[in-house]
Amino acid sequence: MTDEAPPLPAGGAWREIRRRSSAAAGRIGSLWRHSLQFRTVLITIGLSGLAILVIGLYITFSIASNLFESQRDRALDASNSAAAAAQTLLESSAAADRGALQSVLDQAVRTVQTVSGSSAIAVLRSPDQETSSIAPQDRITPALTGLISDELRASVQENPDNQFWQSVSLGDEAGEDPGVVVGTDLAVPGAGLYELYIGYSFASAEQTLAFMEATGIIGAIALLVLLGAITLLVVRWVIEPVRTVAATSRRLAAGDLGVRMPEKGEDELATLAASFNGMADTLQARIRELAELSVMQQRFVSDVSHELRTPLTTIRLAGDVLYGQRSEFPAPTSRTVELLHTQTERFERLLADLLEISRYDAGSVELATEPTNLVHLAGDAIESMHDLALEHGSELRLVAPGGHLDADVDPRRVNRIVRNLLGNAIEHGEGRPIVVAVDSDQNAVALSVRDYGLGMTGEDAARVFDRFWRADPSRMRTIGGTGLGLAISLEDAVAHGGRLDVWSKPDAGTVFRLTLPRSPGAPVADSPLPLEPDDPDASGPADPTGPVDTHTLEVRDA
Repeated sequence: MTDEAPPLPAGGAWREIRRRSSAAAGRIGSLWRHSLQFRTVLITIGLSGLAILVIGLYITFSIASNLFESQRDRALDASNSAAAAAQTLLESSAAADRGALQSVLDQAVRTVQTVSGSSAIAVLRSPDQETSSIAPQDRITPALTGLISDELRASVQENPDNQFWQSVSLGDEAGEDPGVVVGTDLAVPGAGLYELYIGYSFASAEQTLAFMEATGIIGAIALLVLLGAITLLVVRWVIEPVRTVAATSRRLAAGDLGVRMPEKGEDELATLAASFNGMADTLQARIRELAELSVMQQRFVSDVSHELRTPLTTIRLAGDVLYGQRSEFPAPTSRTVELLHTQTERFERLLADLLEISRYDAGSVELATEPTNLVHLAGDAIESMHDLALEHGSELRLVAPGGHLDADVDPRRVNRIVRNLLGNAIEHGEGRPIVVAVDSDQNAVALSVRDYGLGMTGEDAARVFDRFWRADPSRMRTIGGTGLGLAISLEDAVAHGGRLDVWSKPDAGTVFRLTLPRSPGAPVADSPLPLEPDDPDASGPADPTGPVDTHTLEVRDA
């Protein structure tokens, strides 16, 4: 005995139908969006089907109207001939009693049936006549029972010697057939006026029309299929070169500069292929020139930086000697020696940054990763920037809410990022507090530096990582920066597989957020720290105009 699965409830079956319908609609929508061939064939079939439908309806109505008019005219002619024959027979009769008149009328009905070719006959005595004892009884076949309207009888009675007709549905064993009833008058000698009604069936015309409609529908479907096949072949023939262009373009965009399109024939597609290949040749030549120029620039920067190290070392040694004896010099000379010492240090840092940038440009940077606690690294960076922050009146705060797990990073490069961000915040923080936040999750670690200084517009924030760029060109660098710190920091972050984001608002300060994966090469989806601060209107830290503690460490373990 086998167990049968219970049938789905009505609601479940309806949901399954809707799900499948939605999936089918989704697939069709995807084809419509992604396939030009599918759209072209579908549009062609749709417009052709609409045109065929309009033309078919017009032809069907025209043929139906012509068939009806032809059948009606034949019915009117046959009815007129039958009525004339019956009237002639009645007028030639000398019957004077009821039985004789009834026999003559029956003979007239048979004549009408023979001449008209219809068995649906009705002979009715017109009302409002004097009572006659010899008038024959009315006769009506079952096919016309209930079909003769009062309007038709009134028209026949009011207009003697004229024909009138109305459309009816004549019933038989096979069903209802369209037809007409034609009415006219008959004068029966000795009995008065009678009304003659003859019914004509248009079943043959309806069958002819149905056959023509079926033939037209089959022909329309065959024509649509043929049009679809022809359109598919033509579009496939035209689309194939377009697909080749798209595939070649993708390969070209991916860096395969040697790819070219095949050139066949002399038509427009061949012209397109030739133009595309010419464009690819030009693009390849320009890219090669730019690559060579880039290599030359990188080599130039590297060579210049290396060549400047020797004279800079000599200048540095001589400067150190003078700087050590500055107390023995007059005041102006002593100040000049101090300025020389400061600018020599800045020049040395600039050379180091230029060398680092040239390594990134050449793609020769390698990370020396090791397990590192970002909280301890940030604390060490804050300690090293303590005196500089004190000079500018800024308070440095470290907030680490929890999750202090080690991450595999290059501590030297991450420390450089933190120092660059702190230096930038101190320089533009206008003596207000600076908050360094560190947090982490199972996938990433993050560090943010928040200042409450001048801030930047959106346009300035988009260029903040450009080399040697300054939001205000007239503003001097107060801490001896080289203009390459943020650019190098971004390169360091990208080298770790992380990112460096910025949020800024004029007069509300700036937030730089560094997000790094725990393991090199691991993807980083979300950062453990939000980019936009909780106080975007700079309402957070207290007013720093009073006495400040230049190093506040606040660590809360999770």
